Parts: sequence; C-alpha cells; structure tokens
Amino acid sequence: MPPTLAFLASPRPDAKAAKLRLEQQYGHVDLKEAEIIVALGGDGLMLDALHAAMKSGASVYGMNFGSVGFLMNEFREDDLFARLADAEHARLHPLRATGEDVYGHPFQALAINEVSLLRGTRQTAKIRIKIDGRARMGELQADGVLVATPAGSTAYNLSAHGPILPLNSKVLALTPISAFRPRRWRGALLPHSAKVGFEISEPRLRPVHAVADNQEFREVSWVDVVEADDVTLTILFDRGRDLAERILAEQFES
Repeated sequence: MPPTLAFLASPRPDAKAAKLRLEQQYGHVDLKEAEIIVALGGDGLMLDALHAAMKSGASVYGMNFGSVGFLMNEFREDDLFARLADAEHARLHPLRATGEDVYGHPFQALAINEVSLLRGTRQTAKIRIKIDGRARMGELQADGVLVATPAGSTAYNLSAHGPILPLNSKVLALTPISAFRPRRWRGALLPHSAKVGFEISEPRLRPVHAVADNQEFREVSWVDVVEADDVTLTILFDRGRDLAERILAEQFES
C-alpha cells in the first residue's frame, strides 16, 4: 500500500496549481492522518510542514518552488510514490526554548533552525551567557545572539558568519549577531547536550525579543535553550541529494 499523503503549498500560484494536480493524481488526506507531508514551496514552508509534523509524527518531503530550497527536492509530478519509497531519511532534533518576559509570562517553543535573541530598539542588547549553569560570558554587547542546529546552520547562522555544521556533528553553534563587545568574539561550538542560558541585562531599558523559527516572544528577561531529544523529525530526500551532502557541499560554495 502506498503511503497516505497530505499536500501543503506556498501562496505562489504555480505551487497552488501543482498542489491540486498532485492531489488528483496521488490522493490526499488531512494533515493529522498523513504518513508523509509533501511541501510545495521554499524552506520557509518546509519549516511550517516540519512544525505540523511534530504533532502528527509524519515524515516530510519537500519540492522546491522557492528561491533557495536548501531543504527541498526538485519539483517533478511523475513517479512520486517511487521517489518517496527510494528516499533517504534525515532525522533531526529541534531546539526547545523556555523563558519568561519582563511581565512574568512564561513561554516555550520548538525551533528546527535556530533560537535567536534580537535587540528591540536602537540600543545595543546586553546579554549574559551561561553554559550548563556556569557563566561563560558576563556581558555580550551586540545586536543579538543565536543558537543553531546543524540543519539550521546554513540559514540565519551562516548570514551572521557562524560555522556550517555537518548534520551528524552532534554540536550546536552559538553565534553573536554584530558583536560590539567583546569585539573579536566569533561565537562557540557546543556539545548538542549543552544547556544554553541567556539573561538579559536591563530588559526594560534595553528590550530583547526571542525568536524560535517563526515564533516571536517580545521583551524577554531570560531564555534557556536545549536540544529536544524527545522530539524526532524526519525529512525525506531524493537519493544522492541528502541533507548531510548538501551541508558539506555548501562549505565549498563561493
């Protein structure tokens, strides 16, 4: 029996039209009932599909209708079931961010790419950094700081001059965003089991917002970030185009 499929499409007209054709050809079920979610769009839509898969346990297979499509496969309408049967599996653990805002409201979110802390005004953010409960940086003055997974290391982390991480490296990237002090600090590589703690200095005077993928929490006072090893996500890639290979190849791009 072929797997049950649910299709997601970006707002692009060509993606929406392809979704209708694929549903007619391969059938479709509700997201909650699907064994595989097929995402038609770019990497942003892939993140949406992966967050949906956290609730259902489905695998996710993407076909590119975006600009970069780092997490996507080539779009083709033919032989979809055969491609899915032959696909390689990449299994990922997201990050879990927990914290509290300046009004005492708690929050929690899961992030597949990164958890970022960003200054909310023109003033530089001042952030204390702890690793496994031990203070490692008394005060980072910067536009912000982020923690990235290997899968997310080629996204915002790379734009902030953070390192590209091999998928099986079992490390996280801790990367400053436009650091002012310490001026020469370029971040750190941490074991995937590390608990990263951020404490905001003067959070009302110098507000800082936390972003976990596409969820934003404003005016935070502290945030802890750990790998959510109790949550496993599966992305499907056409054979020879797996995520580990893409991350390796990205390091040699000009």
